[in-house]
Amino acid sequence: MSHRLNVIGLDTSTAGVAACALRADGRFAERVPSPESLLGRPAHARELMPALAAVMEEAGLRWSDLDLVAVSRGPGSFTGLRIGMATACGIADAHGIPVAGVVSLRALAEEAAPAAPPGGVLALIDARRGELFAALYSGGEELWAPAGVAPEALARRLATLPDRPLAVGDGSLRFRADLEAAGVPVAPEASPVHVVRALSVCRLALLAPGEPATALYLREPDARPLDA
Repeated sequence: MSHRLNVIGLDTSTAGVAACALRADGRFAERVPSPESLLGRPAHARELMPALAAVMEEAGLRWSDLDLVAVSRGPGSFTGLRIGMATACGIADAHGIPVAGVVSLRALAEEAAPAAPPGGVLALIDARRGELFAALYSGGEELWAPAGVAPEALARRLATLPDRPLAVGDGSLRFRADLEAAGVPVAPEASPVHVVRALSVCRLALLAPGEPATALYLREPDARPLDA
């Protein structure tokens, strides 16, 4: 079924760069980061615009054909989110179209949702500083709102659940030992469920176009002025 909108979507909440051009007829072209790229150094400033241009060309769309920009608004990498939000707003302003924000953890959970266990999907993004950005989803519903949490606190909260969820995302890869010790399964390292797909960002934006296009940081940036 056609959604009747041409959408460009992007995610820069992790070290990887995701881009997708979703046509009104349902066809799409996308760039999906590899699970390995999540553990490397971010290259958002260098890779994002070429990725967006490439998917637009592959989808047979011109920038003037776009009806909506969908952007992952976090939580995630502070610098990555700033680059992604600025890029999305720049495209929208240049073509007079709206921007729709999507929670990155919700988009991350979408890939694993069809095969999720009874406990749902625990979406985890590495927040650095030994912490995680976490949210729990089941059957399309948000059970835990996005929050920044230490692995120990997450393990205590998981112990209160009647069923264990499947953990996905670069945060689950980094803290696999802690999660498995708490009885929570982690998807295999090479699984595509660990990346945020821009296609999911596009589709979620179409379902909830009123989501604010403001970054969801959840905490202060790592870098601060010397006089702060």
